[in-house]
Amino acid sequence: MKDLNSLNIEQLEKWFTDESTIWIPPLKEVSGKNRILALFRAIFKRYETIEWHVSEIFSLGNHKYFYQTTSYGTMIGKGIYENNICTLVQFSENGKIIYLSDYFKDTKGF
Repeated sequence: MKDLNSLNIEQLEKWFTDESTIWIPPLKEVSGKNRILALFRAIFKRYETIEWHVSEIFSLGNHKYFYQTTSYGTMIGKGIYENNICTLVQFSENGKIIYLSDYFKDTKGF
């Protein structure tokens, strides 16, 4: 989460491989390191500020985890943003993200 909150693409790069897939609705799944990093660049550009706070992490076994998170920020042209997020993450044996999928409480901002 520290690397995500840095909003620094170079910090995020170490978490993904060409085999990684993420799904952040309302967009479709994105696969591959370069495409994922491009998606994060586009997301970061929509906000004046944004940060995430994890409230709970649950191990689901087999390197899978459920994160309960709240995001806070200011969307450019739309004002203050806050959302509750549930995220499923599966890691590889060496700690890279294989799969990440977000589920948002409120989707009106999208």
